[in-house]
Amino acid sequence: MDLVPALEEPLKKVLGPATAKVMAEHLGLHTVGDLLHHYPRRYEERGQLTHLADLPLDEHVTVVAQVADARLHTFASAKAPRGKGQRLEVTITDGSGRLQLVFFGHGVHKPHKELLPGTRAMFAGKVSVFNRRLQLAHPAYELLRGDSEEAVDTWAGALIPIYPATAKLESWKIGKAIQTVLPSAQEAVDPLPDSLREGRALVSLPEALLKIHRPHTKADVAGARDRLKWDEAFVLQIALARRRHADAQLPAVPRKPKPDGLLTAFDDRLPFTLTEGQQRVSKEIFDDLATEHPMHRLLQGEVGSGKTMVALRAMLATVDAGGQAAMLAPTEVLAQQHHRSIVEMMGELAEGGMLGGAEQATKVVLLTGSMGVAARRQALLDLVTGEAGIVIGTHALIEDKVQFHDLGLVVVDEQHRFGVEQRDALRGKGKQPPHLLVMTATPIPRTVAMTVFGDLETSVLDQLPAGRSPIASHVVPAADKPHFLARAWERVREEVENGHQAYIVCPRIGDEDEDPKAAKKKPPEDEAEKRPPLAVLDVADQLAKGPLQSLKVEVLHGRMQPDDKDAVMRRFAAGETDVLVATTVIEVGVNVPNATVMVIMDADRFGVSQLHQLRGRVGRGSAAGLCLLVTEMPEASPARQRLNSVAATLDGFELSRIDLEQRREGDVLGQAQSGTRSSLRMLAVIDDEEIIAEAREEAVRIVAADPDLEHLPALRTALDALLDEEREQYLEKG
Repeated sequence: MDLVPALEEPLKKVLGPATAKVMAEHLGLHTVGDLLHHYPRRYEERGQLTHLADLPLDEHVTVVAQVADARLHTFASAKAPRGKGQRLEVTITDGSGRLQLVFFGHGVHKPHKELLPGTRAMFAGKVSVFNRRLQLAHPAYELLRGDSEEAVDTWAGALIPIYPATAKLESWKIGKAIQTVLPSAQEAVDPLPDSLREGRALVSLPEALLKIHRPHTKADVAGARDRLKWDEAFVLQIALARRRHADAQLPAVPRKPKPDGLLTAFDDRLPFTLTEGQQRVSKEIFDDLATEHPMHRLLQGEVGSGKTMVALRAMLATVDAGGQAAMLAPTEVLAQQHHRSIVEMMGELAEGGMLGGAEQATKVVLLTGSMGVAARRQALLDLVTGEAGIVIGTHALIEDKVQFHDLGLVVVDEQHRFGVEQRDALRGKGKQPPHLLVMTATPIPRTVAMTVFGDLETSVLDQLPAGRSPIASHVVPAADKPHFLARAWERVREEVENGHQAYIVCPRIGDEDEDPKAAKKKPPEDEAEKRPPLAVLDVADQLAKGPLQSLKVEVLHGRMQPDDKDAVMRRFAAGETDVLVATTVIEVGVNVPNATVMVIMDADRFGVSQLHQLRGRVGRGSAAGLCLLVTEMPEASPARQRLNSVAATLDGFELSRIDLEQRREGDVLGQAQSGTRSSLRMLAVIDDEEIIAEAREEAVRIVAADPDLEHLPALRTALDALLDEEREQYLEKG
């Protein structure tokens, strides 16, 4: 990689092997450049004390405060039976609140001498509770003496940077390491073209790095942040613009539907008219399919907005034009469901080569990993001969043995569940690159669409088809008001008595062989979360013997045999089962219009988007839908507020914003593939929409004029640094 040597310098050469090892293991920092881009999380002002009142429990914090009181207690203990045990209790204050620090045993002597009343220092540790009071046990600390030359050097200026830190590496140690490498910032090569930087009045990159780490004023911080955000947005958008430009050069077979072909016959069969949105999006897709370059389109739409219908019409148009279409689904339940519903929608048009099949008919095959040998062999034969125009499958579609006669269109359902390699393997099965349609029912805010899916054109379906009913959602606080839960089961019985069906969703299956540690991975938000999550098998058993006695209750979960899963779904779809108790295998794509009520147990254990997806399984027919979110979380907890947000709106775009704000952005380039550090350190996808949009415009303009960035070598260097091998592959394959 052709980077500036000073910023490429390994940290072990500059800081020593021990410090470098901790930085690599705990913060993922390996070079001087990595460390310079490890920005402060916030700043403390010398004359201003932090708010101790707002400390989060169980988090590693850094605070700046003044010692108000220090007392040494001597006591007897098993280790010191003669009263020689020592405990130092130090109270620190910031004017808004007080916090106790505790030191024991041999760790008492140094703080006893140094932490005298009136002393100011930075303290770092994990916030815990003892006797109902917040405390830091054995915190690390750094004295802030005005007369200490080291302190003045290290924390020059009025603002003290507080860095994202770990228990092994306190903020001030990171700060000292950054002071060591800061002179190298002068050698940072500026990736922004001069005209762009001057036109937007942005400071140079060396100046931004100096000011973010050693600001003298808040204006220094603001100027540095503006510049660093622009770098992140712009270099990322350049990468995506180059990807789109390269795609536009690839050859593809145009797929224009023939008049009076399969698509026309299908449209004539439809018992309803398409929504305006479906017609508009279909036109965008058909226009793309007719070109000599591969379509790369993202189709996003609300739960139940009719995406499958739009995708099916695109597949039929491809078959009309002599090609084959493949739909990739994330689970067997969903692949089987799609296959069943597509065959039903097409009727005799799906009976190609069979007696009674329509003249224009094609064959629609299913391919999953658990199919029998004979059925699988027949499906593979139908694909390679071209007998089957449409195939719906899981990861099994990607295997080497699967060969197509002429693959023209790949539809990927719920894209976020597939790694890049999987999509790429399927796209590689065409004689020329096939057209690509990616679908998601998780609405994506515009800025995320411009980053995560920045190499795709976007179509949005925001209307629900006629006849869809609204869904009422309510939070059921089982711990505060147990009679609310009893009423929830009554509501389920009422729906069943009215001829409808119900889903009950639990976070866990409940087999004895399940990993008992799995439930402990997520840190409890508070006491109620310390019990294991409710399990499908337990809940189904309790309901069948208790409040839902005499109703036909069945279970569905991911560890069942595929044939058993399919049989359960068929019975539920046919109305033979009243209540289906399931895990999130029913989250996406499952379509039973007669199901009107969903009860989600331990709803606080699911993400916002997941709850919205699950809720979308009801209200799919003409009867109103009802979703009950059961939780034991107390009213003031963040989990309960999250559930209130979901109950308050059916707008998936609004919920996706809330979801993103709570989760924070992952690595927008490699989030599905890579657990590496985020490439976004300063840019916030939700808050910086304007910067991202402007950066995209600039990137498109620059790439159109100079696709290989021959006249912008510094930008090319920055791009290489962003696109390490893994991310380069991600964009190559996206």
